[in-house]
Amino acid sequence: MSNVVLKCENLGIVFGGLAAVNDFDIEVHEREIAGLIGPNGAGKTTVFNLLTKVYEPTSGEIFLNGESTAKKTTVQLSKAGIARTFQNIRLFSKLTVAENVMTAMNQSMKYSLLEAVLRLPRYWKEEKEAREKALELLSIFDMQGMADVRAGSLPYGAQRRLEIVRALATEPSLLLLDEPAAGMNPAETAELMENIGRIRDRFGIAILLIEHDMSLVMGICDNITVLNFGQVIARGTPAEIQSNPVVIEAYLGKHKEG
Repeated sequence: MSNVVLKCENLGIVFGGLAAVNDFDIEVHEREIAGLIGPNGAGKTTVFNLLTKVYEPTSGEIFLNGESTAKKTTVQLSKAGIARTFQNIRLFSKLTVAENVMTAMNQSMKYSLLEAVLRLPRYWKEEKEAREKALELLSIFDMQGMADVRAGSLPYGAQRRLEIVRALATEPSLLLLDEPAAGMNPAETAELMENIGRIRDRFGIAILLIEHDMSLVMGICDNITVLNFGQVIARGTPAEIQSNPVVIEAYLGKHKEG
């Protein structure tokens, strides 16, 4: 069995007396692609916000690579190995594609503020290395030719791909993808599915994704957890989830006999 990268135990959060997520458990292993699905309002993005410390859990524990995240901030979690994309694209629209990727490498830069201001040799050396790394990452999506294009001028699908590349630039052990196929056409979705698999194989990381496109989820995920009203109602392989009557009822509603 591969190493457990992410483990949640009895995770929950209460907003104004209402449990948005309750007793959430999950394990995601190294090199695993896991899916988190459920109807609108099921609590999926809330789970991601708990994992990344946008929200503090009301109950339960989160472990990243065997260590509790209880006392870590969002920035510390990023350094510890969690990277995330968002439902709504959050790029630096006025920066170039390469510059967007390079911003995610700031925590690994070793030059000082003075060296940056005076443009000393170590600054130029590290900036050159960062750009080379950015181009290498962009090549995953065949985007290296867009390196000097303004991010805000990219087509929607390309912006989605850029956000994933920028997340990879932080060298995560766990990549959280929040609806990565949103707004993509079928051809772009099929290409994205191939590239997510390639990312897992190339970097050996764990991936947890939220997605409404069931063709993508069923086509790429090793295991799927289903949320409804903040609680896990099912988990299993894609085949098991597709035939689970509880899941079908959650999505389609209970059939009324007449």
